[in-house]
Parts: sequence; structure tokens; C-alpha cells
Amino acid sequence: MAYRYTIHNQIYTFADLRILLAKATPLRSGDQLAGVAAGSAQERVAAQLALADVPLKTFLNETVIPYELDEVTRLIIDSHQLHAFAPVSHLTVGELRDFLLSHSTTTETLTQLSRGLTPEMVAGVTKLMRNQDLISVAAKCEVITRFRNTIGLRGRLATRLQPNHPTDDFRGIAASMVDGLLYGNGDAVIGINPATDHTNTVINLLQMIDSVRERFQIPTQSCVLSHITTTIAAIERGAPVDLVFQSIGGTEGTNRSFGVSLATLQEGLEAGQSLKRGTVGQNLMYFETGQGSSLSAGAHHGVDQHTCEVRAYAVARAFDPLLVNSVVGFIGPEYLYDSKQIIRAGLEDHCAGKLLGLPMGVDVCYTNHAEADQDDMDTLLTLLGTAGVTYIMGIPGADDVMLHYQSTSFHDALYLRQLLKLRPAPEFEAWLQHMHLSDDGLRLNPVAATHKLLSGITP
Repeated sequence: MAYRYTIHNQIYTFADLRILLAKATPLRSGDQLAGVAAGSAQERVAAQLALADVPLKTFLNETVIPYELDEVTRLIIDSHQLHAFAPVSHLTVGELRDFLLSHSTTTETLTQLSRGLTPEMVAGVTKLMRNQDLISVAAKCEVITRFRNTIGLRGRLATRLQPNHPTDDFRGIAASMVDGLLYGNGDAVIGINPATDHTNTVINLLQMIDSVRERFQIPTQSCVLSHITTTIAAIERGAPVDLVFQSIGGTEGTNRSFGVSLATLQEGLEAGQSLKRGTVGQNLMYFETGQGSSLSAGAHHGVDQHTCEVRAYAVARAFDPLLVNSVVGFIGPEYLYDSKQIIRAGLEDHCAGKLLGLPMGVDVCYTNHAEADQDDMDTLLTLLGTAGVTYIMGIPGADDVMLHYQSTSFHDALYLRQLLKLRPAPEFEAWLQHMHLSDDGLRLNPVAATHKLLSGITP
């Protein structure tokens, strides 16, 4: 059906919900590249006003990608819970925004609502929000997951210790691991992006991290971010796999470009579950996403990149992950041109993921050819901290020497924890105190444990 709105006697017509969502999206370079962005600020406002009047029930009857053409659409429709949707089923998109911002809408309310919202509903309502709205709504959400520790509790901030190395050299990786642990990083995961996706390399890296974890009894989980089929092969060969990783997108074609399907993800989940390595829970999937991946794969079906991104969260939600990470500025300025667009997208992704019930982390990052710098990342980092982000990245010097992009450092995580009085995961915090790395979970005392860690980790 067509949607219309009139501004100053000019009638704007949007042929269907897909086009309406695209035109209502705050400006970003990827939508301009795809030819789906609003042609002017006035057209964007008209689309947002028209979108605000759309009943939420419309999203259950009109899909942005046909049901018969896309397995992600089928997942979204088939897994929708009508009883969870019932409390807001009479609302429009604009009224949902007011409901989410209401003081009477609590954390418990949002938790119960999450399975009743579709990604397109959430994409729609976040398009109508200011940055402060995105922060306020996300801060109400609390999504808790568990493997060897407890992630997502209110008042906590976890970090992924990311000790990448351009040649997967054990000494370089070990040095970064020591550095990160001394700064209280690593409670979300110690996760390595391997320089090569060979099964032998992946197994060797997993064994190396696991030996360190076991030697010091660190209550965290490890992951080598190889392709899920490589991880499955490693499991079949007896590797100590904690988390099963995969990059995902919001359309069947995007996932096909990554070499996966929903069936592949299910196979990876079952392979990981078969090891029963979790101690306090069995959330073991780790997904990464990013606005622009569907357009990059030529698989966006004319859907704007923000809506495609939120559809990826439906894929993640189906597998009860421990961690989901929007690598918000990683793909480049072709999709998010400058710091304004990166900051907006990071807040959108975090809020949308939390509303859908996901343990959302954000890689606060940019590529060196984007119109952004580390001051801009400080801004996004601090905003996400106030919004209750589940975890961020911890990278030596904020500069990934293997992936060649700029992110957040061990020191940045320490800054955010101290500024906002955020603690690590409780089990990890107890370990920091046991190792005399911290007295209270906030202030670090790395000198006392440096020699002990170095003597135990360095090959």
C-alpha cells in the first residue's frame, strides 16, 4: 500500500513500507549509494511523519522482502510472538516511541515486549528517535547472558580483549593478552581474529588461549573468530572451543555471501553445545554485524542499511547468543561517511539490538579513510556507556595491527568504567581481586601481578 504525507501543499507519496522506511532514515552515505535515501531533508521529514502514523500491525502484514524469497523474512514472521506483542498491538510507530520513553515503561516491560517486536518495527521507531531517545530507551534495557561469567548486568561493562597479530605469532598475541588482563580487560571474551582461516591455525590459537585461561583460572571465554565451518571442523578434531563465531546479515543473500545459512548457524550452535564447556550458562554464539554489509553483498533488495542491520538481529536472536557486536564504522565511509553518521548508527544499533532482547556490544571504530578521529570515538564511547552498552573492544593502543582500523583501547575501557562507576562481570571482578590486579573492581593495581602473569603466559 502507498503512504502519503503533505508538507506545505506538497504531497509526498511512498509506494510501500520498504520505501517509506528508507526515506525516513537519517542521512547516511550507504543509502545514498544504494539510491534509496530521501532526496531532501523535507522529504525525509515527510517520510518520518508518515511512518509515525503507521499502525504496528501493518508490519505483520507487509514485509520489506517477500516471505517466499527470503529465509530471514520467514524467520521473522514465523517466530513472532503475538502474546508478547499484545500490549502494544494497538499502537502506531509514533505511539510506540512515546510508550518506550514513558517513565511507566520499565526494564521488565521491555524484557517481556522484546519477542513481540519485529526488526522492522524496531527499525521504524528508532528512525523517529533523537540520539537522547536512543540512549534513554537503551539504558532501560537489561539483557543478561552467561557462559563462564555473567554478562549484561546493570552497572557492569564488559570488554572483548582483542589480541590480534598480523602473522598469528604466539609471542605477539601473548604480549597483548598480558597487557589487556593487566588493565582488567577480557571478561566478555578473549577473541582473536586469525590472520588465516586454516583449521590447524585456529586449533593452535584456541589451545594457546585455553592454556592461559586454565593456568590462571580466568572466569572468561575464548574465541577464535574463524568461519563457522572452520570452527565446526575444529570441534570435530577436539579443539577447546568456547564460543562459536560468525558474521551475519539481515537477508538470506547477505548470509549466503558470508557462506552461511540459518541451517549452518544451527549446526554450529549444536556443535558448540555438545562440548558443554559453559559453567554458569550455555549462551555460546557470538555474532558480528555492521550497517552496509547487505549493500556490499548486493543483497539488500532495496531495503535501507539500517533496516537490514536490525533484521540481522532477528537472526542473532534465534540462537540465544552470549554476545552480539555491531562493528559500526568498520566497513568504511562508503556506508557511514563521517563521525556524525557513525555516532548515530552506533546508538541506533545498540538501542535496536537491546529492544530485540540481544546482549549488544559496539565496536566503537572507524577506518583511516573516514571523516572521523579518536575524539569522535571518545564521544560515541561515552554516549554508549551512558546507554548501558554490554561490552566494547579492548585493543592495544586502539589500533588493530592486523585488521588495520581504529577502535578502543584497554585504557578507554578503564576510563569508561571509572567515569560511570561501571564494574566488570562479577566473576571476572572477583578474579581481578584474587590476582591483586584490583582492590575494588574499579581501580587497578597492575604492578602487583605483572611478574606473575608474565612468567605464566610468555611462551
